Amino acid sequence: MSKVFVSLGALFALLGVALGAFGAHVLKGKITDNLLANFQTGVHYQLVHALGLVLIGILISIMPSSSLNWAGWALVAGILLFSGSLYVMALTGVTKLGMITPIGGVLFIVGWLLVIVAALAR
Repeated sequence: MSKVFVSLGALFALLGVALGAFGAHVLKGKITDNLLANFQTGVHYQLVHALGLVLIGILISIMPSSSLNWAGWALVAGILLFSGSLYVMALTGVTKLGMITPIGGVLFIVGWLLVIVAALAR
């Protein structure tokens, strides 16, 4: 599992950099400032949690734990729901998609809580 999370983290980081550049160079001036800010928030959270996935992958290789496995998948789902909903909302203007965003945020919290659980179980 450690290779999976390191690889997914690196992929999400790569995509986060590409999406950040896309937002700054292509979307700026083409969507409202508010929607662009939402897009940039998605990029920010994606990059932070991509690094979290890399960390979880490394931790799994040091101290294998089902809590860390669940934490990794929670961060993956969080990125897809939180950042993904913000990207789609910014690109389509469908602001009702913002109702999905908090679910991704809760998954981020659950993921980090599971990292704490794994660390304290050692």
